[in-house]
Amino acid sequence: MKGLVAGIALIMMAGAASAATVEERYNSSCTFCHTSGAAGAPKAHDEAAWKPLLAKGMDTLVKHVKEGYNAMPPKGMCNDCSDDEYRALIEYMSKSK
Repeated sequence: MKGLVAGIALIMMAGAASAATVEERYNSSCTFCHTSGAAGAPKAHDEAAWKPLLAKGMDTLVKHVKEGYNAMPPKGMCNDCSDDEYRALIEYMSKSK
């Protein structure tokens, strides 16, 4: 029983850590351009700016992040992000706070 409770606690802590990780990843990688809109980057949390991009589909947006797009460098300054992390970052930036 103690093992089950400990396991559930770890899962809950991992979920909380994941939410923090998206913001931490944003702050360490994406904020440089997406806070100010530098080089034409859509500003974070500006749903209107992200709407036409999201219409292209998440797979296309992840591809653009990985390969670079316009002035955005390949991997968007997050060289160790997975595709799922890129998706989470896009979702984070495209929603209002």
